[in-house]
Amino acid sequence: MIYQAAHLREDLFGRPEQKPTRDGFGGALMELAEKHKEVVVVCADLSESTRVLEFKEKYPDRFVEVGVAEQNLATIASGLAACGKIPFITSYATFSPGRNNEQIRTTISLNNVPVKIGGMHAGVSVGPDGATHQALEDIALMRVQPNMTVVSPCDAEEAHKATLAAAAHKGPVYLRFTREKTPLMTTAQTPFVLGRVQIMWLPEKPRVAVFATGPLLYNALRAAQELDEEIPASVVNVHTIKPLDRKAVVEAAKSAGAVVVVEEHQVAGGLGSAIAEVLAEEWPVPMQFVGVRDQFGQSGEPKELIEHYGLGVSHIKAAIRTVHARAHI
Repeated sequence: MIYQAAHLREDLFGRPEQKPTRDGFGGALMELAEKHKEVVVVCADLSESTRVLEFKEKYPDRFVEVGVAEQNLATIASGLAACGKIPFITSYATFSPGRNNEQIRTTISLNNVPVKIGGMHAGVSVGPDGATHQALEDIALMRVQPNMTVVSPCDAEEAHKATLAAAAHKGPVYLRFTREKTPLMTTAQTPFVLGRVQIMWLPEKPRVAVFATGPLLYNALRAAQELDEEIPASVVNVHTIKPLDRKAVVEAAKSAGAVVVVEEHQVAGGLGSAIAEVLAEEWPVPMQFVGVRDQFGQSGEPKELIEHYGLGVSHIKAAIRTVHARAHI
């Protein structure tokens, strides 16, 4: 059943409003700009797609356009941060942190400066733009870097909160956003704390714990609802992939005895890997991973690609059944 403390939308399983998570980022950035003069934006020729066009038009003296030069995007922001600014840098995630990974590592993470990296158009749901623009490796690239906080909001409302929280955080933050419109699940009352998970669905006696990040959380919730009488499964929103909420992850795994991880990312190096590392050390349980398995994306309609790569509701249900059978013989 829906975990009441999560304060989810009443129309969650009806026809919820849909927005891209990047819209929440753009709105929060304007809110921050009004309150904090040290907030600046550095963009790599994608102001409209990354939702910083309004900021550019209202605050031109606090906006820097570097063009198609993602390495400069990172290094300029590092210098601004060292001078007391709070820089937000934006591009497609395949280019930032994809193309400029070394500059992020050396000038931002190593120096532990408060640059906030907005990686847009993550996952296969980017759709027709194809493999070159569908970031499926960005979580792995960012979570391996010391000092870096990694956040993957589940919807536009949570993206708004995550952006505000990132600005207040003293170190570097990677924020992962999607292009496609996805269901709004959370509300203004839904708690959000960096580094803490949020339980979304909690049956009386869960037999499987499902950890999900990003908009695929909605598919995980639907899967849990549809399987509720067959295999009760809890659903946990892991918006902060690093630092991971180790205590909550272990508690959920202990309670259920089996785990499924859901993410629109390569299985290797993503949220599933992070959770497996924790459980291998503290509480090993059977696990199943729902994610992209060692493949690049391709052009197609977002919903078709979600199904093609095994990320749909039916695939999550199959993973729950499989891991339950292994854990509860």
